[in-house]
Amino acid sequence: MAELLYRLGRFAARRHWTVIGAWLAVLALSAVTYVSFAGALSTNITLPDTPTTRVSQQLERDFEGAGGGAGAIVAETSDGSAFTAAQEDELVALFDRVAEVESVADVADPFATQEQLDSSAQRVADGKAQLTDGQAQLTAGQAQIDGGREALAAQRTQAREDGTLASIRGQLDAAEQQLDDGQAELDRQQARIDEQAPQLEQGATVSDLSSGFRTVSEDGSAAVANVTFDVSTNEVTAEVKTEIEDLVAEAGIDGVDVHPSQDIAQTVPSILGPGEIAGVVVAAVVLFVMLGTVLGAALPLLTALLGVGVASLASLSFSGLVEFVSVTPVLGVMLGLAVGIDYSLFIINRHRRQLKQGADLHESIGLANGTSGNAVVFAGVTVIVALLALNVTGVGFLGLMGTVGAVAVLVAILMAITLTPAVLALVGPRILRRRERARLATGEAYEDDAKITDRDKPMSTTRAWTVLGLGVAALLVIAAPATQMRLGLPDGSTQPPDSAGFKAYDIQAQKFGDGSNGPLLVVADLPAPVGEDDVLAEQAAIGEALGQTWNVEAVVPIGASQDRSALAFQVIPAGSPSSESTAELVQNLRNLTPETAAGGEATLGVAGNASAGIDISDKLSEVLPLYLVLVVGLSLLILILVFRSILVPLTATLGFVLSLLAAFGGITAIFQIGFLSDLFGVHAPGPVLSFLPIIATGILFGLAMDYQLFLVSGMREAYAHGAPARVAVQHGLRAGRAVVTAAAIIMISVFAGFIFSHDATIKPIGFGLAFGVLLDAFVVRMLLIPAAMHLLGESAWWLPKWLDRILPDVDVEGARLERSHPVHQTADEVATAT
Repeated sequence: MAELLYRLGRFAARRHWTVIGAWLAVLALSAVTYVSFAGALSTNITLPDTPTTRVSQQLERDFEGAGGGAGAIVAETSDGSAFTAAQEDELVALFDRVAEVESVADVADPFATQEQLDSSAQRVADGKAQLTDGQAQLTAGQAQIDGGREALAAQRTQAREDGTLASIRGQLDAAEQQLDDGQAELDRQQARIDEQAPQLEQGATVSDLSSGFRTVSEDGSAAVANVTFDVSTNEVTAEVKTEIEDLVAEAGIDGVDVHPSQDIAQTVPSILGPGEIAGVVVAAVVLFVMLGTVLGAALPLLTALLGVGVASLASLSFSGLVEFVSVTPVLGVMLGLAVGIDYSLFIINRHRRQLKQGADLHESIGLANGTSGNAVVFAGVTVIVALLALNVTGVGFLGLMGTVGAVAVLVAILMAITLTPAVLALVGPRILRRRERARLATGEAYEDDAKITDRDKPMSTTRAWTVLGLGVAALLVIAAPATQMRLGLPDGSTQPPDSAGFKAYDIQAQKFGDGSNGPLLVVADLPAPVGEDDVLAEQAAIGEALGQTWNVEAVVPIGASQDRSALAFQVIPAGSPSSESTAELVQNLRNLTPETAAGGEATLGVAGNASAGIDISDKLSEVLPLYLVLVVGLSLLILILVFRSILVPLTATLGFVLSLLAAFGGITAIFQIGFLSDLFGVHAPGPVLSFLPIIATGILFGLAMDYQLFLVSGMREAYAHGAPARVAVQHGLRAGRAVVTAAAIIMISVFAGFIFSHDATIKPIGFGLAFGVLLDAFVVRMLLIPAAMHLLGESAWWLPKWLDRILPDVDVEGARLERSHPVHQTADEVATAT
């Protein structure tokens, strides 16, 4: 591989304009395919074949008009007073205009809906009062009849005693007939009451259960219009959402603020914002300090940005065929920028070192490509393996994110080993500082820092134990909050405070309760279909069981399936969509088997944002162990192949686990618990993004192995050349820490730029990756690994003889290439080049 890359580097140096032109052509082609075939990005994260999606599919299949997606338009008066009649009319007109938008099936008039709810409750109350009055009248009538019978019986007895019974028998029989007729009428009225009573009682039960649901606030100052689409939420196009947002923004109702909910207003995050640009600026400053010239600092940025452009445009060209979650291209940009700058830096740094030692320009480019470029390829392959392994999780959007990220890394590798040599040939010796070129012109070459010197004195064993102990303890302390980590999906509360989605969420929470922002859809499958007249009884029986479940604020019947074998309810939780109480409610409802009015038990299914978040979190928790085994296993094989050691890859992996747990601890502390949340712009701490742990695991593992490779390969090279093991450790650390430090700072700054994104999905990913790289590069790779390898001594490089015989020697550090192509350049050649 090293020899092949050496030749590729020299070819790119000789044919630099051809290589540069080819990459520019690839960029242009990618732009053309993007414009021609790109589709809209989705802002919804869904998984197929989960309990939530199965319930959603059942609603769409069996319940007329209940299967489409939903959103809301929230209105509130500016001064907190009740809506005026004129304001209500203007809002209803706005809702009618929204209802005419393509894909919108209906927009409910909240004022009419609330009036229906109130009148329905009043009718039930009036019916109960009439029933009570009627029953009281019947009781009084029954008392009169019973009194009449007693009086008639007393008359008969008296007449019998007086001997006048025969003369008045007809009168007594007529009176008794009147009493019998009155009793019969009372019985008929009682039968009607007995027939109406259960229905009224069932209606009262349903009304009481629904009493916590409102579409207009109690003070009349806020209203929520539910928007129903004729397609699922993730199929609602960006154009439809934009048209609704525009109608709302242009409403211009005096004294009324109108906001679309997050389901409508959620926007696709920008790929490059002020924070991301600031990260690139920091990277440029680090490059300038490291390389000493503006030209040298510009080259890695140029190649990285070009690579990001190619990878992003090429990937998004398929967004018309495959559904892209909005965070997917942003992740590709993160990785493409970070590794693109780093990989180019490694080759440029090696090239500069060789030039200062007197190497010929093209020879130096070839050698840098064959040595550092070889390490770049192996490091990049490790990252690609970790990213592509996300496809084995079976989670579609996660696998696609991994694939797009892997494409970005692959393009970064190709850019580093082809475009970087071409540009280096174009700039020539100007990659060096002016005084460095002047020094070489005098024939004075720099000392080769690859040689073992007195500065490579190993650390003391006491210091190694101290560093190892304190470092592990510190990482475990930082990791402690991860034991409280909860997973979920972002809701309206996590959106920027000035966004429409947050304002709609906040108004609903204040005026209608936290649970109004995350209603649950519950489908009850009955033991057998019921008659049309029995639907209300079943709704009351099952609804009552639902209402008695802890943390339920209201239960609203939606309707029955077409064959009346299932009933649907909207359940309003007392807690917010992301609260622990709502997550517990979802589990409790799924485990509930309420008794039906006809006998038997119903089976419940739950859908909604809260249940979708639970399902996604559960699914990702299930696949995480398999993913870890696959990624760690494959990467261990790569590292064993590279380092020809068993213990070095094991210590590298254990160190990664520590830094990963510490990164999870930092994420949990800031984004869930709220520690230093204001500093990072987290105004509403909540559950950690559900797919962040598995994404961070893959990316951070690949990047950790990058730094392991660049640092420890120097140790391996020194040890292979005969240096004592502990001296080799110190030499490799001294030789590689400057460039790895610069590379880590660059990567941290690029990732950290995304922390200040307005998007609640991007923000924790940026922080997690930046914090993870910080801990892994500076604590694990530069402190713990050298200390551990010092303590292991010669045994660090132990490899079973049978394995040593069968493993190929990949020569990742390019030692054989260096021996066959020694660095040398005469003073005259230097003077001519400069």
